[in-house]
Amino acid sequence: MFEYENEFLTQGYNYIAGIDEAGRGPLAGPVVCAIAMMPLEKDKIIDGVNDSKKLSPKVREMLYDKIVNTALAYDIQVVDNNVIDEINILNATKQGMLNCIDNISITPDIVLIDAVKLNSEIKTVSIIKGDEKSYSIACASILAKVYRDRLMLEMDKKYPQYEFKNHKGYGTQKHIELLKKFGKCDIHRNTFIKHFVGEK
Repeated sequence: MFEYENEFLTQGYNYIAGIDEAGRGPLAGPVVCAIAMMPLEKDKIIDGVNDSKKLSPKVREMLYDKIVNTALAYDIQVVDNNVIDEINILNATKQGMLNCIDNISITPDIVLIDAVKLNSEIKTVSIIKGDEKSYSIACASILAKVYRDRLMLEMDKKYPQYEFKNHKGYGTQKHIELLKKFGKCDIHRNTFIKHFVGEK
């Protein structure tokens, strides 16, 4: 998980950050992007960090707190469903990632990104399945996933009829059934759900 970090450290890049997102695929809610710049000394590495999708919610929550408390710097950006509808999900994701780079308190020398290619003044490296291959990206993936899940739990309280606490806005069979029954709410992505509820 440190192949990329070690390679760039030996090239003289001291401040290495990772970026990932959560929520590109759901029918409702925002896409959340996170950037994490982690200390890479062996005694400061957080045990158990992995691609957030491979971790249980309980483990992700525990690691989230450790990452926040250990990071040299981090930032989390939320891009809502209205922006996603306006500029499409890929552009919304890129916007969120660029906002992360702009807002992190320490300017990175290089940014490792899970799959997405960014045009930035900072050197960026796109890594396919980066959340499995880079510690920095994996830390960012945990921040993004936990933050988004927490947001969707709040949305569940506001819109309990959609049961967001169970599916976090993803297009499960149950969510689609509820969407057809109740119609859309303010956080549904119109461009994602028109197949299910028409253009209303």
